[in-house]
Amino acid sequence: MHRRYLDVVRLELEGIGVRDVNPSQALLLTMVSEGDVPLRDIMQRGGYTASTATCMIKKFVEYGYLEQARATHDQRIMRLRLTCSGKRIADHLMLLNSKHADYVDSEEGLASEIADATMTLRWLDRAWGEFLTFG
Repeated sequence: MHRRYLDVVRLELEGIGVRDVNPSQALLLTMVSEGDVPLRDIMQRGGYTASTATCMIKKFVEYGYLEQARATHDQRIMRLRLTCSGKRIADHLMLLNSKHADYVDSEEGLASEIADATMTLRWLDRAWGEFLTFG
């Protein structure tokens, strides 16, 4: 399902003329769309390793999609903010998600089936997390 969703995101990116960002990378921009976000939050929410997140962020800064700055209260914390170009991509993807949510709401019974599937996936994620932690 995730790969299929990435195909949808790829089509959206192509539709707005974005060729230098792949769908997986673009999803990171939606995580930053909330504003001034610490790098560690992006790693936790997106499930990125430190090296992967750092590499993607470096690329986004070079391409002009993200700005990064050290937090004023703690210089160890790197904070991320979208530029206008990054916001444009994130806004398009948020609109895409909104359209999909509207579709789900319009189909009878689909919302409850998705809620059940989401609950099952969260349970599975928690169970695997506990297995990794406690064996």
